[in-house]
Amino acid sequence: MSYDLVIIGSGPAGYVAAVRAAQLGFRTAVIEKGPIGGVCLNWGCIPTKALLKSVEVLNTARKAETYGVRLPGKAEPDLAAIVSRSREVASQMAKGIEFLFGKHKVEVIHGRGSVIAPGKVSVEDKVIEAKRILIATGSKPNSLPGASIDGKRIIGYRQAMVPKTIPATMAVIGSGAIGTELAYFYHCLGTKVTLIEYMDQIVPTEDENVAAQLSRSFRKAGIKIMTSAGVKSAEKFVKGCRLEVETRKGTEFIEADVVLSAVGVVPNTANMGLEEAGVQMTRGRIIVDKNFMTSVSGIYAAGDVLPTPALAHLASAEALCCVERMAGLEVPDVDYDNIPGCIYATPEIASVGLREKDAKKKGIDIRIGKYYFTASGKAAAAGERDGFVKLIFDAADNRLLGAHIIGAHATEMIGGLVASRGMQIRDHDLVHSVFPHPTMSEGIMEAAAIACDQITQ
Repeated sequence: MSYDLVIIGSGPAGYVAAVRAAQLGFRTAVIEKGPIGGVCLNWGCIPTKALLKSVEVLNTARKAETYGVRLPGKAEPDLAAIVSRSREVASQMAKGIEFLFGKHKVEVIHGRGSVIAPGKVSVEDKVIEAKRILIATGSKPNSLPGASIDGKRIIGYRQAMVPKTIPATMAVIGSGAIGTELAYFYHCLGTKVTLIEYMDQIVPTEDENVAAQLSRSFRKAGIKIMTSAGVKSAEKFVKGCRLEVETRKGTEFIEADVVLSAVGVVPNTANMGLEEAGVQMTRGRIIVDKNFMTSVSGIYAAGDVLPTPALAHLASAEALCCVERMAGLEVPDVDYDNIPGCIYATPEIASVGLREKDAKKKGIDIRIGKYYFTASGKAAAAGERDGFVKLIFDAADNRLLGAHIIGAHATEMIGGLVASRGMQIRDHDLVHSVFPHPTMSEGIMEAAAIACDQITQ
């Protein structure tokens, strides 16, 4: 059977590409060896947010009296129910993707796909022909050489999301989105957590002021944080693990019941026949042109298999651009300078564009406006006063260069700033925009006003 487009992988790049391709009239098939929806839907973005919502409710119940509400007894986590709810949410979303595939007549072929040659893909014992092939196989957890994942004492995010018991102690290696969110989740369950980061700040891709605020919030909550700390080795025992950690002060040993390795991801590109087919790669990642075509005509790639940030929303954007250009549509390039990043712990973090130190390295004269939520009426009413909005403007033309938010609902607020930055919005545009009161989003207007020396409060 022949198709206009065969997509290998059904995650945020694969399923978005499939639906759009079908809408554009392509006869489309998706090859998937696992559950529909890929890692994001089944083991990443969606189920982790369900887990975090459960502990948000748990924490609200624990401090109900501060809101004038008395609850009988003590709020305790029901681990089995928390995990079950998370898996059910993921299952519901997978069914939604399956519905879309059926609606748009996207054929699903179950099995492991590999490229035989341009225009030919093998799945198990079948050979499928396609005018175009899109590689969207995503990524998998990375491991440190001295602390490889065994699924028991040293676990990856998949095992961390379906615990059968709550460990008394846990060491988390890596403080990116995965490590930070799961460290917070286990802390809320009652686990004593140590968060270990090799770089000199946690959440190393974020603005240093944001990282400092999160560090204060985590330490205040009781999470131990180690920065400039490299894990050299791991000694496993029947009931735990001991990490050898090199710090500025020398070698330290950290003992924990469970170690979570959250040191990033690696692309799923091995043993797919890509290099044999002539696809150019670097360190397992696929090189593409602006149309997302590889070095081999007719073979494309999008998402975590590329040397671009491993973000679900970026994968979808790349896939959409790729498919629409296949169809001959004139669409803008993916703006890699305007891709938001989000971390869903408490407080939440959301950012887009340049950090302060990046702008200074580029020699850009900047103005900064920072508004603390301690002055926000909505934050005070909600009991969520930690954090701030930090906006960075070009002093020469007043354009918004970067936006950094840490606090409640930060991930919901960043979208407007992504659009604003993309539209070359200037500081006075934000100052003169009327934001609803009282809201956390007023902090955006206030930060812009501070940058303009037009403080409204």
